[in-house]
Amino acid sequence: MAQPRTDRTDAATEAFVAHRNLLFTVAYEMLGSAADAEDVLQETWLRWTGVDDLDAVRDQRAYLVRIVTRQALSRLRTLRRRKESYVGPWLPEPLLTAPDVAEDVELADNLSMAMLLVLETLAPTERAVFVLREVFDLDYDEIAEAVGKSPAAVRQIAHRARAHVAARRPRGTVSATETRDALQAFQQAVETGDLQRLLDILAPDVVLLGDGGGVAQAALEPVVGVGRVAHVLGRISAAATLRPAQVNGYPALVLRLDGEIDTVLAVRVDDGRITGLYAVRNPAKLSRMDRETALHR
Repeated sequence: MAQPRTDRTDAATEAFVAHRNLLFTVAYEMLGSAADAEDVLQETWLRWTGVDDLDAVRDQRAYLVRIVTRQALSRLRTLRRRKESYVGPWLPEPLLTAPDVAEDVELADNLSMAMLLVLETLAPTERAVFVLREVFDLDYDEIAEAVGKSPAAVRQIAHRARAHVAARRPRGTVSATETRDALQAFQQAVETGDLQRLLDILAPDVVLLGDGGGVAQAALEPVVGVGRVAHVLGRISAAATLRPAQVNGYPALVLRLDGEIDTVLAVRVDDGRITGLYAVRNPAKLSRMDRETALHR
């Protein structure tokens, strides 16, 4: 006898809710956009509730990850076309994260702005394979099901993606304490107008990327070099307040003007100095900074 529709919907809802944070994290890791990740989750839900016999699904977690991966892959290709017409540098959408994300050092490292930008340089299928294997530790057979490739092909893709990422990722995992110390020195230098202190904390070849999306003012090209970056930072309004926050699993700064979030500033730190500054100013990307986003693997 077929399962009553109400009971089937309740069972589908229960399973989806149990894995929702994981599914969102997979989609966000693949897309770098919380808004698009939420859309992918909605599409995943619709397909999940359309499964005729949930009892026949032996591993619901794997099945849901497979759906969300396929939907995210489709969305990723659309996003790539959208980014081609984006005004200025594109940065991932920053997320205010809970302390437990920072405690999972490997997850936090893969969620960092610097790492998400490295993942942007992968082809869509390479990114999916890398994320599922390196971040979520899925086996090759599961990944093959998700991306529609053979396990042998997935192994080759994974090898190629790992090599690509290794050549571009930050030189080593930086502790939250190192990042926090660098940010604190940076914040004090900016707030006091201490140019020498600012020059000391910025690496000579520091790069500043500003994402205004054509809506908020931001440099349309990367700003490179300590002198040029210090000059840009010197324009921060004296009326602005800088406060520490946990963003994408790492310490960051939130700049407010008149009580409203104006900029989320994440950093990359190497050897105690800031080598990368990522300033997200596009208002459409700041909407999730008023509440913590639960991320899980």
